[in-house]
Amino acid sequence: MASQPTSFLNALLSGASAGVVVDVALFPIDTLKTRLQSPQGFFKAGGFRGIYSGLSAAALGSAPGASLFFSTYETMKKPARALTGSDILSQQIAAAIGECAACLVRVPTEVVKQNMQAGNYRTLTETASALLKKEGIMGLYRGFGTTVMREIPFSLIQFPLWEGMKAKWGESQGRPVSPWQGAICGAVSGGFAGAVTTPLDLAKTRLMLGADAKGVPYTGMLDVWARVHAEGGVRALYSGAGPRTFWLTLGGIFFFGAYEKSRFILTNAGF
Repeated sequence: MASQPTSFLNALLSGASAGVVVDVALFPIDTLKTRLQSPQGFFKAGGFRGIYSGLSAAALGSAPGASLFFSTYETMKKPARALTGSDILSQQIAAAIGECAACLVRVPTEVVKQNMQAGNYRTLTETASALLKKEGIMGLYRGFGTTVMREIPFSLIQFPLWEGMKAKWGESQGRPVSPWQGAICGAVSGGFAGAVTTPLDLAKTRLMLGADAKGVPYTGMLDVWARVHAEGGVRALYSGAGPRTFWLTLGGIFFFGAYEKSRFILTNAGF
């Protein structure tokens, strides 16, 4: 059974709640994943030390990024459904547009956060200032295209799977899924999509960090893949796949659980 449509304001507020909860709760795992993908190597990038480096940047961008995504996603599903006549296609179109909107906030946050996680800088202000001084505003949007190219395939897999699992579960029990059931669906869909798209995440991380261990800048996603493959073959392209899949599976419980619970509360409150 399908749940009732979510209003723009409801999605905006619920998305903010989801973004803050997941980023703060699971930040250390994301740090370990970034360091595994760093061209410096895991231990030179910091190893297990300072695993909360970059938390301030993540917290600053998590609420607006998730708000932009969900408010856009929930708003675009209806017109996309009218245009395509397909639930799956409409969810994919809405998710793709939502990711483009969210990346306007997410990318600068990720650039600052990952440079701090990799040990390149120590504080939020130092990182942002150094990047702006070195490359201007575009320094904060380094890897924007790659991030969008990573997020869109991820969402094309995750969101139809999430919505489909919720619909099937709701049909089997004769009522819409509860927030905890929606969280489980989000965990499964997120973990699967994360594992499949790890090479895209690796390219995004390397581009945001800027250069390889010898200081040679990367020129694009294909350049990253070619160099990483030359260093360690196909297996190297999936560096960080374990933490990424674990983070997105566990994160799905927090992220979609917070979103579904917030949406449920706000709906009952008349939002």
